Amino acid sequence: MATYFLALAYKGTRFAGFQIQDNAITIQGQVERAMATYLRQTVELTGSSRTDAGVHANRNFFHFTIDCSLDDEFIYHVNAILPQDIALTGIYPVPEGSHSRFDAIGRRYCYHIYNRKNPFLNDRSWYYPYPMDLDALNAVAQSLLGQHDFTSFAKRRTQVYTHLCNIAVCEWQATEEGWIFTVEGNRFLRGMVRALVGTMVKVGRNKLGTQDFHRVLISKDSAMADFSAPGHGLFLDDVIYPEEIASLLR
Repeated sequence: MATYFLALAYKGTRFAGFQIQDNAITIQGQVERAMATYLRQTVELTGSSRTDAGVHANRNFFHFTIDCSLDDEFIYHVNAILPQDIALTGIYPVPEGSHSRFDAIGRRYCYHIYNRKNPFLNDRSWYYPYPMDLDALNAVAQSLLGQHDFTSFAKRRTQVYTHLCNIAVCEWQATEEGWIFTVEGNRFLRGMVRALVGTMVKVGRNKLGTQDFHRVLISKDSAMADFSAPGHGLFLDDVIYPEEIASLLR
């Protein structure tokens, strides 16, 4: 049996999320169906990172095992079956036992905001037509570097063993359209990036001070955070693996 990592990008607008669900259109469901059509056999996929309804990805991964050899011809044919909003971008043989989720050592997310009405951005960026203080945004972003308890920024009733996350990159950048928030860490909680964005935006609007933001963080109370940032502004930008796997995915 051969083990493969399968890279893909997708626009999540019309999907109920990444992971397969009963009676709902999902990324995994579409890919498994397309692969079964081409290969004439059922292949069970395991995803590296689940994304919520409406959330996009520049690069996410599945892994699977199969008793045949696959190459770029497989990518071509399955892409021809998949809808236009999902694209397979690479298939990579990896050592037996490799796991797209458990072998990952980090993930990078980007959240896009635009502040001038643009019909070409409305389903992949948050329309927020107000000025923001970029220095204030980056002040609170920098305060999140390192390890912190992010209970305040996680959806309730999430079954995890810890709310501690180690953040390696956390920054805001101005663009021609508005702003991009980039955050990279060893793990993320459900709803965490959108809650960070929603709460930080209040800082950018001077409706919340940097000390107020810190009090939200240490409160460990999700009722104090703002989860209103819509899913369609969020992109899973990449999944990060140790070099022995990353070198195989280039």
